[in-house]
Amino acid sequence: MTCYAVIDTNVLVSALLSSHADAATVQVIGRLFGGEIIPVYSSEIMQEYHEVLSRKKFKLEPKMINYILSAIRKYGILVNPGAIGVTLPDMKDLPFYEVVMEKRKDETYLVTGNLKHFPAEPFIVTARQMLDILDGKNSQKRIP
Repeated sequence: MTCYAVIDTNVLVSALLSSHADAATVQVIGRLFGGEIIPVYSSEIMQEYHEVLSRKKFKLEPKMINYILSAIRKYGILVNPGAIGVTLPDMKDLPFYEVVMEKRKDETYLVTGNLKHFPAEPFIVTARQMLDILDGKNSQKRIP
């Protein structure tokens, strides 16, 4: 199964910092590189990815950052979402929500480690839930 997904920055960071190949976030990014997940993004999301991944505290190599971001641009879909007039608990998450809402007709998911920052919707999932969806387990129960 192939699906579209907006990947929250926290999932990307978690995957890149993890030393566990079996971590759900690592597997999600692996599935992105394997073509099972088609990333959906906006220019604002790409700016956030670059800014966050470049933080000195993460100690990520610039080549690695450029490789990841280039792959997302190459294999993903750029969306220019319209404003949706929603207030979220953390308004820094709004660009991710706007993109997923713009692409919902294509059954796009938002994969995040911060479910509480978004409305309770079945298309807003954790990395583990995204893996279950890809594997046909349809475990879309919202974990509070």
